[in-house]
This record gives sequence, structure tokens and C-alpha cells, in this order.
Amino acid sequence: MTKILIIGGGYAGFTTARQLEKKLNPGEAQVTLVDPLPYMTYQPFLPEVASGSIEPRHAVVSHRRHLKRTRVITAEVAKLDHASKTATIKPADEDEYTLGYDIVVMTAGAVSRTFPIPGIADNAVGLKQIEEAVWVRDTMIDNFNRASTMAPGPERSRLLTFVVVGGGFAGIEAFAEMRSLATALLADYPSLQFDDVQFHLIEAAGRIMPEVSEETALSVIKNLAERGATVHLNTQCTSAVDGVVETSNGDKFPTDVIVWTAGQMANPLAQGFTDLPVNQRGNVRVRADLRVEGDEGIVQDAWAAGDVAAVPDLSGGGVAGYCVPNAQHAVRQAKVLANNLVATLRGDAPTDYYHENMGAVAGLGLGFGAFQSGKRGMTGFIAWLMHRGYHGMAIPTYERKARVFSNWCSQTVWGRDFVSLSKVRDPKHFFERFAARPKPAAKKPAAAAKKSDS
Repeated sequence: MTKILIIGGGYAGFTTARQLEKKLNPGEAQVTLVDPLPYMTYQPFLPEVASGSIEPRHAVVSHRRHLKRTRVITAEVAKLDHASKTATIKPADEDEYTLGYDIVVMTAGAVSRTFPIPGIADNAVGLKQIEEAVWVRDTMIDNFNRASTMAPGPERSRLLTFVVVGGGFAGIEAFAEMRSLATALLADYPSLQFDDVQFHLIEAAGRIMPEVSEETALSVIKNLAERGATVHLNTQCTSAVDGVVETSNGDKFPTDVIVWTAGQMANPLAQGFTDLPVNQRGNVRVRADLRVEGDEGIVQDAWAAGDVAAVPDLSGGGVAGYCVPNAQHAVRQAKVLANNLVATLRGDAPTDYYHENMGAVAGLGLGFGAFQSGKRGMTGFIAWLMHRGYHGMAIPTYERKARVFSNWCSQTVWGRDFVSLSKVRDPKHFFERFAARPKPAAKKPAAAAKKSDS
């Protein structure tokens, strides 16, 4: 039986595995998926998780629950040697072991791309994982709780200042949703005023959201300014030491929350830990049919898709000739990859991946969104509904769709849930504080000790 190994259980890897389960005949192949996490994260929903609009568990999809015929291994891949068709698997609490395969599918995704700016690695957080979004949400709520009991001053100002670095889609959505959460929180904290809360977005380029027209981008900036959020264009973050964000314009913003969204890069696993060919940016080199290709031609029995791969964009709408790394491409590439893999197993020819971008939608806080399709762009309530409709239907499985839509419906009636669960990071504290402990053994009186010695 052919052994298929999928490395990475994100959008591309999860979708590939689901499609293979549907298309492979019983006994035709054994599919194994390896990922350090037991779930895939629907990243377009992370800004709404950070703002409290979506329950965190509803923005992730369990591997084991929805991949019934796939062997799921929750572990890291420490090394891939395609020449010998072996992968070194590294579980969290066990020794490494070697796993053999016949066909490999590289869908390891991407990670946040950072620069050696002092303080960023120690004080910032990305927005690529569900845990990061939950941290942002809980920290904002905790900061409001603490600030509400303080007199005006530097410490309160620090708690109520929030900074996002990066003005692409991910950064603007996170920034706007965080501002939306802060505005909603103010209703429950009469001691805090609107002007007490400061939001700053730092973008090195001269505009935001390159996926939309400049007119649409300017409309978004105007809306954010009306909501008390400042966008700093042509500005770089030069330091974040001790949580004080310094910019190339000379501004300083002391803060507890720095969200870094200034780009992403292919999972470092692809470069340095595998023998698959990669380009200068570390992305696995593939043909339009998603087969891996090196200098000497096709690498047999190797496929790749999603953010980790440099997939040619045959529509002509990509960047430098390649598909942009986003969920829209990842899921479509995964479906083509699964079809092509099954086709080659059965002796048929693969087909090329081709997708024309129909547009882009962004949610920018309750009731406001942005939409762009070709030269047509809009912002406002309709665009927000389009964003929710598209992504509500795009998240995998009907079970998750139902949970997400139920989140939105209940929020319309009851509002957001502002309960912070940050104490879950130290779950034993309360128990240990009051737990009874054995009394220390009583010491013998000195006189009795001497008499015993004599």
C-alpha cells in the first residue's frame, strides 16, 4: 500500500487529507498527517477571536474528529530526507523516531517574519496562532480591569495603549477589531474615557492594505481615525525594549500589547531541515501542478502547497509571478494537489493550478468592513456582511460553520463576552494557595538533644 506523508496540518494540509479521504479507494493508500498541534487554525478569524467576536475553539478544527481515515501524529518533523524517503518525527514527550513514506506532501505553512529590532522578540506577539489571539483578548480585558482602579498617570496610560506593527490585511483587521473591542469595553468602565485609550498602527510603506485600491485604503484610515485609532505611514518600528515602542519619527509609545503582523515567511522546516529544493525566500519550489521541481526537473513523489510553497500564479495576478500566501489559495491548491496525487497514482496526468482572484474582504470591527474586486471597492456595513458571509462559509466542516454563525447570532442579542481567562496560564495557583500541607517535623529541644547525646 502506498504511504503518503503530509507534513503540516494547517489549511492546506488538512484540506489535502480530507480530499484524499474522499477520493482514495479503500486500501489504495495510507495517509499520515504530522503536525505539532492537534488542530488546524482558520487564520482569517484570528482578529475576531482577539476582539471577542468568536469563541476561540470555534476558529480551530480538530484533526482527529474530522479525519477519520487518516493517521494523525501530533508531533514535529525534525528532519526530512527525501532521498531515503524518511522523516524524523519528534513528539513532545518521547524520543525521536524515523517514519518511512512513499510520497511526501509539504504543507508546513508559514510563520511570522520579524527583523532584529531590539525588544520585539521579547515583548511582541504575532497573530498566526489561536493562542496568540486569545492572549491579546485576555490581556486587553485585564488591562482595562487594572486601569479602571488607577488614577490618571503613566502606568494607566501604558495599560490603555495598544500598538500593531504592519498595515497589511492581517494587521489592519487585527488593529480595527482590537479598537472595536476597546470601544465596547468602555461601556462597562465608567471611570475610563474614550480619549484614555490609545491605538497606534505602524506601517513602513506609504499606504495600507495593498490588496485594495488606494481609495478604499484611505476610506479605512479615515474610519479608524474617527474611531480614535491612529495609522502612522512611512514609519518604522526601531525599538521595543521594555515594551516602549520607538519609531523612526521619534515617537515613543509605552505599552503592554505589541502585535506584530509585518509579514510572514515560509516555515523554516523547508529550508535547512529538508533536502527539497527551495527558492531564495525559503519556499519549496513547485510547478503549477504542485509537484516539487528542482534544477534537474521534477522531484519524484514530492508535492507542496500553501504558504510554504512558491506556486506559480498562471492568472497573472500574483506577486513576482507567484500566488500570494493566503487561505484562499491554500484551500484551492490543496484540492488540486489531492486530485493530481490520486491521478498520478492511477496513471493519469496532473493538471495545473489556476485561480483568478475574485476579490478581497476584510472585517474591521462590528458593522464595518472593506471589499475590493478589480476596480470596484467599498467600505461599510455591506462590506462587513460580505466578509462574514464569505469566511463563515469558507471555514471547513459544517459543524464549525454552525458554531461560528451561532457565535455571531448570540452576540447580536447578548453582546460580546468580556470575561478574561488569563489565569488559565497558571491554573494551579488558586489550589496551591489554600492547599493544606504536612507540618514540618518538630525540632527536639536543645536540652533534650544534649541529654540524648550523653
